[in-house]
Amino acid sequence: MKFLKDLFLYFSAFIPLFLLLVVKLVVDIINQNLTMNFLNAFNIAHLVVLIALGIVGLLWNTKFAKQKTQKIKVVETKEITDQYFLQYFSLFVLFAVPLDLSYFNEFFIYILVLVFISIVYMNCGLYYINPTLNILGYHFYDTTFLDKNGQKQTAKIFSKTPLVANQNCIVKIKNKNFAFATKKS
Repeated sequence: MKFLKDLFLYFSAFIPLFLLLVVKLVVDIINQNLTMNFLNAFNIAHLVVLIALGIVGLLWNTKFAKQKTQKIKVVETKEITDQYFLQYFSLFVLFAVPLDLSYFNEFFIYILVLVFISIVYMNCGLYYINPTLNILGYHFYDTTFLDKNGQKQTAKIFSKTPLVANQNCIVKIKNKNFAFATKKS
């Protein structure tokens, strides 16, 4: 179950890319640059399924997560959202623009690249590299905090409102690389 939860969260990081690819295919079909053959129909269908699984992954890991909320006191925090923007952008542009999924060989290369990235993403806990959350208005903070027992810990926390030192807030912590501030206390 944990594997599926992490896999769906991985898909959520690529929702913008999958949307770009769907739009590219649909526009090419409308402009008659491509025909609606089996591969193109399959590509559109599988991209829509991946988008849906990504949305499920976001909801599953944020709204319906079984992690208990806990009150923390922020000791120090630094917003690092901007440090990952160019990585997202370059990945999307380099991956989506020149890729023509109407050819079987490029479709299989696309699948292999996604598999390789997913292995690294999940093995290294790179859950914080998620442009979909940034698009939804979340900022990303590298945070040191005190837990309810007064123990100093660190986590990468997404929050829609700024996190500042000496602030108390309620968080859901999946792991040190993926946490959400749910509200200030």
